[in-house]
Amino acid sequence: MPKIIDHDQRRKDIVDVTWNLIVEGGIEAATMREIASRAGFANGALKHYFSGKDSIVKGAYESSLHALSERLDAHVAGKRGIEALEDSIRFTLPIQEEDATAARVLLSFWERCVFSPELNHDYDEHLSGWTTEYLQYLKEGREDGDILNPTSDAQLANEIIMMVLGATVTRVVSPAFFVPEILEAQVTDYIARLRRSDLP
Repeated sequence: MPKIIDHDQRRKDIVDVTWNLIVEGGIEAATMREIASRAGFANGALKHYFSGKDSIVKGAYESSLHALSERLDAHVAGKRGIEALEDSIRFTLPIQEEDATAARVLLSFWERCVFSPELNHDYDEHLSGWTTEYLQYLKEGREDGDILNPTSDAQLANEIIMMVLGATVTRVVSPAFFVPEILEAQVTDYIARLRRSDLP
């Protein structure tokens, strides 16, 4: 009787191996040969599961994003406005060590995005969804009377995204510069600014 192969599990195994390789040594460490070796495949066998390296890196990125989204959704469930916004920012920033580790995969994904229109498009869609979520929380915060800052919601959403992305890069490249306490204080200060009408 032929052996039944769980293809979904094999794809997951390949993604997990790639994720670990990127965390250990960056995108350069995640060669197709090394991914195949670590996952227990013969050279060339990966093509049965992924079209190429970009596809595998995308899988590793989406795995990290899915794990973060699940934790975030559970944490902000039932919340709205400025409370949901603050929790979302705190969970998106690489404050916890596991998030700082996942950020290494994100940086590798960004590098591939520069040279891959397909990956770049996928990330553009992610940023669009991310912006929409922040805009909703900001709208609710104004409706609730918690957000008084006169800056437009579009600009505030952009500021939040730039803060998160900048902190992500710095946390990975120079972890001693943005320790968790500094990131926590940054969020506290930012939320306080949103509550004031006399600050831009």
